[in-house]
Amino acid sequence: MTTEQLPHLLQNLAKMNLGRVAFDERLSPYNSWKLGGTADLFIEPENSSQVAEVCRYVVAHEIPLVVIGQGTNLLFDDAGVRGVVLRIGEKMADITISGNTIIAAGGAWVPSLSRQSMRAGLSGLEHCIGIPGTVGGLVMMNGGSQHHGIGENVVNVTVVDQRGSIRQLTQSECQFSYRYSALQGTGCVVTSVELSCPRGDKREIRLQMLADLKNRRHKFPRKQPNCGSVFLSNAEMHATVGPPGKIIESAGLKGLRIGQAEISRQHANFIVNLGGAKSSDVLALIASVRQVIWEKLGFNLCCEVRYVSPQGAIMAAHIKADEFQENKSSS
Repeated sequence: MTTEQLPHLLQNLAKMNLGRVAFDERLSPYNSWKLGGTADLFIEPENSSQVAEVCRYVVAHEIPLVVIGQGTNLLFDDAGVRGVVLRIGEKMADITISGNTIIAAGGAWVPSLSRQSMRAGLSGLEHCIGIPGTVGGLVMMNGGSQHHGIGENVVNVTVVDQRGSIRQLTQSECQFSYRYSALQGTGCVVTSVELSCPRGDKREIRLQMLADLKNRRHKFPRKQPNCGSVFLSNAEMHATVGPPGKIIESAGLKGLRIGQAEISRQHANFIVNLGGAKSSDVLALIASVRQVIWEKLGFNLCCEVRYVSPQGAIMAAHIKADEFQENKSSS
């Protein structure tokens, strides 16, 4: 595919029965940082078959594809995406519970999944109650809190692979570990997950969820747009100097501001958008924090958040931040 061919190819794709489609859609409403440019073509499918159609078409015509849910862990470039953004959202959000088994579609809202499991008297998902994302993203990242991950409860995951085939993967095939799954980087789309959760005391589950939400309200910034935790912890660093938020604050970086992006004054592992922040502001902050922590403590902070390039490449944001800093230094 050439740049000249892209508009025609996208016009043809938009004519298919794929759910909601829109050209030149602003991406800021679809990510929690509320920034980024436009997507050439934005699609919200209603089922796995439509997802498969999109995947087959973009592979056949070599069109960049970015798959998102709530965009809570993504940093879009100000230049947007020159290709297709496929959003697995409210149109694919069903949750069904039978006995100890939960089937959740990829677009289901994670706090809703936690609440429904609690009402059914099922435990194991208490740690997810405050995570503002979709099930697909949660599974992809093995997301969670309190040192737990959703992978602990996964039985199998249904995905549409890069070539448009619908496949079912077992828990072991997903290779879950801390904030990681083997699904990352494969180009596959999580359309549903089967979970197994043990019975628990409904009142106790609810109290744990309320305590988690209270803790989050106290610790984390909620009024300013942010993506949640920016930097990953690791066992050696945590045991030696503490978690990212603590060491960033101890280094005197709380409140550090570049452009309209700022290290949160409430929790130093959060970067907030003060209004009108650019992706370059966020990347510059990430690079600055990494440099200071490396010089002071000898630890390389790696990002949990993912950067999305205009060409549709997705990478840990510190990789792009380092590249951004090198280009800035050489110019």
